[in-house]
Amino acid sequence: MTTRASIRFLRNGHIVELTHVPPMRTVLDYLRLDERARGTKEGCNEGDCGACTVAVGSLKHGKLVYEPVNACILLVGQLDGKELVTVDDLADGHTLHPVQQALVDTHGSQCGFCTPGFVMSLFTLYQQGGAPTRDEIATHVAGNLCRCTGYRPIIDAAQACCTGKAADRWAKGAKEAARRLAALDDGADVFVGSAESFIARPAQAATLARLAAENPDATIVSGATDVGLWITKQMRQLPKIILTGGVKDLHKVEDGKDRVTLGAAATYAEATPALSAIDPDLAEVLRRLGSTQVRASGTVGGNIANGSPIGDTPPMLIALGATLTLRHGDTERSLPLEDFFIAYGKQDRKPGELVWRIDVPKLKPNEAFRAYKISKRFDQDISAVMAAFSFTLAGRKLSAARIAFGGMAATPKRGRETEAALQGVSLDQPATWDAAIAALAKDFQPISDMRASAAYRIEVAQGLLRKALLELAGAAETRVLANRKAVA
Repeated sequence: MTTRASIRFLRNGHIVELTHVPPMRTVLDYLRLDERARGTKEGCNEGDCGACTVAVGSLKHGKLVYEPVNACILLVGQLDGKELVTVDDLADGHTLHPVQQALVDTHGSQCGFCTPGFVMSLFTLYQQGGAPTRDEIATHVAGNLCRCTGYRPIIDAAQACCTGKAADRWAKGAKEAARRLAALDDGADVFVGSAESFIARPAQAATLARLAAENPDATIVSGATDVGLWITKQMRQLPKIILTGGVKDLHKVEDGKDRVTLGAAATYAEATPALSAIDPDLAEVLRRLGSTQVRASGTVGGNIANGSPIGDTPPMLIALGATLTLRHGDTERSLPLEDFFIAYGKQDRKPGELVWRIDVPKLKPNEAFRAYKISKRFDQDISAVMAAFSFTLAGRKLSAARIAFGGMAATPKRGRETEAALQGVSLDQPATWDAAIAALAKDFQPISDMRASAAYRIEVAQGLLRKALLELAGAAETRVLANRKAVA
């Protein structure tokens, strides 16, 4: 087992090797300050506007895949073993890339500040090949904000250039790039810095667990979609950073007969196909979680580990009965996911212990699932209320229920009183639902904040439970089936 004291990545056909990397150095600062490549712009500096979007290429199941990421909250250490492509790289002399030319032809830019980010998001869509629909394009660029041009000509540009198989020099050089990335994958644990200040990207599970146990004061980073804001907005000093993304086993997504098992470093993009197959409602919430850039970097494990009361995935996983496995050194332990969240900012995780694996049961034939995300914006917004329901049916009656909410308490939380009140409820007698719906006010006493008032939250929560029961009873069968077919 070897240790390498450098970060290595592919850039413009050359291997970049960095031996002095400040732990908190972002890719955006590296590009603009170190490379002096200023095409990539700093906008919000928190991963919301997409102006800083770059493409990161990596080998997934032997195939070279380019994904858009927010350079402002991506750490340089996360580039190890990958390829970095920016807007400065695309033109071939005076010949624009097909994406750039399409934006010119459709008048897809005015002030131009957001344009580099749109170009790079569309570059990754172009690399996928095929001819995406307008809805698919809109979903892909939902993490790129434009305040001048408007989205119609930008989407027109995407439809004009994304018409089939990619034919640029990245597509033509894909085999060589894949070969070079495979050569960079030396299996070494990366450690750059000193005992007092370092960025580490272990490649071995045992090294990751040992390093975390030996450095309980280190910050554990998976996708940096949350920790990145600690750096850029909260100005925290994080002298020790341990990255989980280099351990291949932690990216595994196992789609078994009865459950889906996720390694803690599996990104949303990697986990979505298997999780979406559990239920279309889960697929729809995941489609609205963050943006394409966030889903390419952020992880389900990280969403759990940070313990946010407004995280979108914990309520759904709790309602499904997920189990969490943690690891400290060589010791693993498991617990129901809902038991991991103790209080605001406090989880059942001792210093140096890592979120390691999530086991998500699949629905049985007599079980039904519903999930709803309520936010001010449809795309890329934090939930005011996140609701998830799992019902066990005995004919036309409910024999059991698991109810979980985000945004309604200091942690993601089950509604135990409501669950008890739902037992034996008849789907054919809506009057019997009232006691359970009223019980939500006993389970949850939400607060008022900038996203919603307490009164709004409890009223919405009760309305969502009634909505779920109505759908289950068949009152909205036609609409529900249509919606579910659209996201299936």
